[in-house]
Amino acid sequence: MSGTVKEVKSKEELDGLIKSGAPTFLHFWASWCDASKHMDQVFSHLSTDFPFSHFLRVEAEEQPEISEAYSVAAVPFFVFFKDGKVVDKLEGADPSNLANKVAKIAGSIKPGKPAAPASLGMAAGPAILEAVQELAKENGSSQVQLVETGLSSQLKARLQQLVNSHSVMLFMKGTPEAPCCGFSKKVVAILNAEGVKFGSFDILSDTEVREGLKKFSNWPTFPQLYCKGELLGGCDIAIAMHESGELKEVFRDHGISLTGSNEMKTGAEGQGGITESTGLSSALTSRLQSLINSSPVMLFMKGKPEEPKCGFSRKVVEILSQEKIEFQSFDILSDEEVRQGLKVYSNWSSYPQLYIKGELIGGSDIVLDMQKSGELNKVLVENGIKRKENLEDRLKNLIGSSSVMLFMKGTPDAPKCGFSSKVVNALREEGITFSSFDILTDEEVRQGLKTFSNWPTYPQLYYKGELVGGCDIILDLKNGGELKSTLSE
Repeated sequence: MSGTVKEVKSKEELDGLIKSGAPTFLHFWASWCDASKHMDQVFSHLSTDFPFSHFLRVEAEEQPEISEAYSVAAVPFFVFFKDGKVVDKLEGADPSNLANKVAKIAGSIKPGKPAAPASLGMAAGPAILEAVQELAKENGSSQVQLVETGLSSQLKARLQQLVNSHSVMLFMKGTPEAPCCGFSKKVVAILNAEGVKFGSFDILSDTEVREGLKKFSNWPTFPQLYCKGELLGGCDIAIAMHESGELKEVFRDHGISLTGSNEMKTGAEGQGGITESTGLSSALTSRLQSLINSSPVMLFMKGKPEEPKCGFSRKVVEILSQEKIEFQSFDILSDEEVRQGLKVYSNWSSYPQLYIKGELIGGSDIVLDMQKSGELNKVLVENGIKRKENLEDRLKNLIGSSSVMLFMKGTPDAPKCGFSSKVVNALREEGITFSSFDILTDEEVRQGLKTFSNWPTYPQLYYKGELVGGCDIILDLKNGGELKSTLSE
């Protein structure tokens, strides 16, 4: 074995290497992801420091079978093997944690010599230390914190310095020239429209800043906009303040000069800040707009929801299913014109791409982050996207829609069977207010309620969500003088 990283081209090849039993480290990456590129530099240095282990690289989107096998939903992502078995995983750009895990699993660097010390959270060796320091330097940090301990005084000082580095400071996904999520893109457009100069920090390039700032600001999502060191809020707050004119007032109150609008030219609203000049034909642009807006929630993916062709697409489908969201999809593998054109139109180079009400949300990693933070549900609610009810939820909601609920054939004024008519008369004679549902109008409810309540006939009467019974029981209660008291307990 030598200190190099091997590009894996098939699952068969990977399985063969893992079966050797040697410590094996697998890096899932993507060429479009800067964090992946940074971590790959660290990974390559580690392969030199630990030449008696396998260091393997997989381009996640190009090898969907392998990505799917290890449940890869975002990059960078690492899987660690020993004796042919998975012993650990790591998600995200965390060089010190990566080095620490590799050192523990790989053991000694040379036969007969002790393993590289991992007590500092970093494998020993000047090459890897230099790589991590360079990565930290690129991310704007003068020091490397080798062991994560939450918000250390060092990290707090760094965050405070970043927050105060510009009068208006935006922590976003990507850069102002190339935002990596629709929300960051919107805030950039707003700041340009306000004509204010601002600094920015790409939180995707630095996991320490990304996670630390959430605690530092007590704000779980990005982007985050600061003015003179004070948090204003995220995308929705920036939009509301911009539309009301309050944002301009805040800037002026803090002595921040506005140079006049330098808003970037954008296409029609709902295109995620797409520049008008995309180089796409008007016919293709029109087609892409039509596809994006063909459903309130639209997913451009590899494959179909019932048969995704990559792990990233599968993950977004799973998230939308977990959130009970109805959505339409388009298989970009079936149409090369759409596949290539949408990358240009959206300024987003990979798939899947999720749109809500015509607005680009992002890919699998962003959708996953939004689900974890609750931001996805918030966006859906704000856009009037209702969750899809399954039958059980629907039945529970119907039953609970009134304190006294009667499922019957027909309506109280026009019953369609004698049993339903008798129950309606009994309730009215007792002066009981009730609501009703005509089970003849909905076969799904008619059949589903039989199973749900374990009661095979109609009518069915419920009180505060609990089944009271059918016609015979209701009449018995009435004749015994107990109906009114039963329905008012």
